[in-house]
Amino acid sequence: MDPLKKVKYSLTTLSILIGGGTLGYSLIEEWGAFEALYMTIITLATVGYSEVHTLSHNGQIFTIFLIVFGVGTIAYTISSMIQFMVEGQLYKLLGRKKVQKQISRLRGHYIICGYGRIGRLISREFAAKPVPFIVVENNSDQCQRLEEDGHLYIAGDATHDDVLELAGINQAKGLITVVASDSANVFITLTARGIKPSLFIMARSSEEGAEVKLIRAGANKVISPYTIGASRMAQAILRPAVVDFINIATGPENIELQMEEIPVSPESKLVGKNLSQSGIRKELGLIIIGIKQGDQMMFNPEANTIIEAGHTLIALGEYPDIQKLELIAANKHL
Repeated sequence: MDPLKKVKYSLTTLSILIGGGTLGYSLIEEWGAFEALYMTIITLATVGYSEVHTLSHNGQIFTIFLIVFGVGTIAYTISSMIQFMVEGQLYKLLGRKKVQKQISRLRGHYIICGYGRIGRLISREFAAKPVPFIVVENNSDQCQRLEEDGHLYIAGDATHDDVLELAGINQAKGLITVVASDSANVFITLTARGIKPSLFIMARSSEEGAEVKLIRAGANKVISPYTIGASRMAQAILRPAVVDFINIATGPENIELQMEEIPVSPESKLVGKNLSQSGIRKELGLIIIGIKQGDQMMFNPEANTIIEAGHTLIALGEYPDIQKLELIAANKHL
């Protein structure tokens, strides 16, 4: 039986026994409620105090049965509570060690600061990919939600150096700060940039003018959910077919058609070939709608475009074929 259920069961049984003892003495000896309750407690506790009043023969028999059942119930209740406390502390200790071990193994992961509505959606998308990540959250209620959702997290303030270091910031690929306060996002950005100058940092902005401050603080990219949401709603009216296509191509629930960005490693056999020679279109049935190099984006590249190491291919096609291209681009076996 679960330790918590065991405690609840034993406490319920003990309460029924106390209630039954009080009622029994009230009926048999015709005592008042308090006297009957007092007699029940000292009998179950076996403290050896004298009776409230002299017991009748029936009262003595009732007391014998109350002691027999009561001592066993109290012993069971005490053992259940001890088991619950010991196992609970042991579980927490083992849980913390397990989490610390998982964190120590993280490499190339993302740190998500804040688990509000946006942080939770980002975590869901990362988990579906999957992309390694850890959440830093200071709110106890949100930590409980993280526990329920099964995500790796640290309970702490992301503006503190030691918390970010515990989250593995020195081994992290990037940090995303999406707490509700713009000032907190600025502070987190400053802290993260100070610890690891080369870290990619994405920050959320809510108020007008916060974007400039976040960029000054060291954010590589600043996103305003409200601006994006408003633009998306307008586009859904002005260009509904385009928006529907984007939803289909980028939605994680769609397995027939996906749009994905695929980095090309220096060891890949694609390096040095043009798009026509690569077989991406002919063998995999994928369409390369863009190639990114640094900050430059080449849209609708021609068939004779040479693929170079460090290029990021923007591919559109069926998900299994995209997975194959990812392996080829990373020089891994199919």
